[in-house]
Amino acid sequence: MTEMNKINFEELENVAGGVIRTVHNDAVSYANIRHTPGLNGKIATQVKNGTKLRTTGYTVKKDGYIWYEVTLLDGSDNAWIAGSLIGY
Repeated sequence: MTEMNKINFEELENVAGGVIRTVHNDAVSYANIRHTPGLNGKIATQVKNGTKLRTTGYTVKKDGYIWYEVTLLDGSDNAWIAGSLIGY
């Protein structure tokens, strides 16, 4: 079973995909990118503030955040980031 199969698809919301956003975390100089949405999702990687991400168009509300499915511009696999950590 892939990580994506564990997501409750009824919670997915499709928003504008392909938007490039920038990581910005006021607390520290990086942000966690997770395999699945939510604070308990396994961390796939960490990226520095200023890193550019492309949204896929899917969001999930979980743990008090809106999580965006994103792809790093280097073409990495899709993963998730809390919406509060990305800007336009």
